[in-house]
Amino acid sequence: MVEPATDTKSAAKVVPLLKDELDIVIPTIRNLDFLEMWRPFFEPYHLIIVQDGDPSKIIKVPEGFDYELYNRNDINKILGPKASCISFKDSACRCFGYMVSKKKYIFTIDDDCFVAKDPSGKAINALEQHIKNILSPSTPFFFNTLYDPYRDGADFVRGYPFSLREGVPTAVSHGLWLNIPDYDAPTQLVKPLERNTRYVDAVLTIPKGTLFPMCGMNLCFDRDLIGPAMYFGLMGDGQPIGRYDDMWAGWCTKVICDHLGLGVKTGLPYIYHSKASNPFVNLKKEYKGIFWQEEIIPFFQAATLSKDCTTVQKCYIELSKQVKEKLGKVDPYFDKLADAMVTWIEAWDELNPSGASAKATNGKA
Repeated sequence: MVEPATDTKSAAKVVPLLKDELDIVIPTIRNLDFLEMWRPFFEPYHLIIVQDGDPSKIIKVPEGFDYELYNRNDINKILGPKASCISFKDSACRCFGYMVSKKKYIFTIDDDCFVAKDPSGKAINALEQHIKNILSPSTPFFFNTLYDPYRDGADFVRGYPFSLREGVPTAVSHGLWLNIPDYDAPTQLVKPLERNTRYVDAVLTIPKGTLFPMCGMNLCFDRDLIGPAMYFGLMGDGQPIGRYDDMWAGWCTKVICDHLGLGVKTGLPYIYHSKASNPFVNLKKEYKGIFWQEEIIPFFQAATLSKDCTTVQKCYIELSKQVKEKLGKVDPYFDKLADAMVTWIEAWDELNPSGASAKATNGKA
């Protein structure tokens, strides 16, 4: 049986990587006691906490952490009418934290995710592994059968083109989970007791042209390279769908990364996902998405962006137009979502004026 690490206080003290260049974004509706377990790894970093639900509720954060906390009242005050693009009563509200951050990198984690142990029993510093992933290149144009060739003990295999070995900048590092799998409601219902106990010591680049279901509970990305595409959509209160927020961001992000020549990695690090959400509640949130995804995924598989789309913002606006034109026929919700995508970019550029004209293609300013 896989168990979370319990003694993280004895974790070796090391100099934190990217201490002044990375924010940790946490969406929550409860006191953040889970941070005690993460203290050896998170305490050196700045936290951005996005409180969902009742803004009058007091969220307690353990002493010693450097943080800023935003509730719905703060979001409304900062964004004004554009606050309509930020979801309410859904973990998608976390993307507000991406917008207000001023750091180059973002790591986001859910408050029911604990420190996992590797097969040797050592506590896993998930953040450190994400940083290693994000600071090394990706190889989306040719698959290396030894997975990530930039890791210690690996390299490019025989037959790998030398012209592609430099790789491309990594925009996204997607981590995995032990214990509770990230399943949809129907799979939860037929496999209620299934637990992920398998630790696979691998990181790989997702190939160009291949989509994936991105999970937001253990995720790191280069905000400068791909931040404006990390919009978690309109979900939760007042919307006909939930639990597709991170996947929507993942599909949009992957199409844009492919267009701009950026990489997405998945695999290590693992966290310990402690709590299974209610499958019947999840089914209510997901049921339209289960039907819609059969239209959504082919849409993203076929999506192309013009040569004029040289920044993430331009890519995202063009993608929003395609969402309105093609997915708007599936349901009026997608017209609303397409409009929110535009509002999101407008709000992003207002809060981040220096990046509005932005980062050019291939991640090179």
